Amino acid sequence: MVIKERKSTMKKVMLLHGINHNMFGKRDPKQYGTITLDEINEKVNTLSKELEIEVTNFQTNSEREFVDKIHQAYLEGYDGLMLNAGAWTHYSYGMSDALAILEVPIIELHMSNVHAREEFRHHSVISPLATGIIVGLGAQVYTLGLQAFANIFKEQNK
Repeated sequence: MVIKERKSTMKKVMLLHGINHNMFGKRDPKQYGTITLDEINEKVNTLSKELEIEVTNFQTNSEREFVDKIHQAYLEGYDGLMLNAGAWTHYSYGMSDALAILEVPIIELHMSNVHAREEFRHHSVISPLATGIIVGLGAQVYTLGLQAFANIFKEQNK
């Protein structure tokens, strides 16, 4: 891959949705509600316009594709990365290694309160690399993450 030159001055954030997130709205509504992934992305995209942040949304059930997107965020000079890696959060050291390459803020997201769930969900290989973590607030974790980036970028520009 070749590093691309940035043409826009607008801040760019990549939002990565992990394994099984394409099933939001159908999968375990008690934990994740009935909102779909498309509805989540729509809310993020609407807010991104208000905040003047360009967001690239991506979901995959392939760990390789997920890691490739992290590499893309690095190579294309994204200003931040938000991710809900799903089950990969708890064991994907390959993903963790890819995230360690980034030199930008990382926000870890989880719709459910992972600390109130099964024991294996209490450990994250992402958290040590994350600038911040937002958990347990349903779909609003995504818009809260984007608002956090707006604040981070504002602080960087002081």
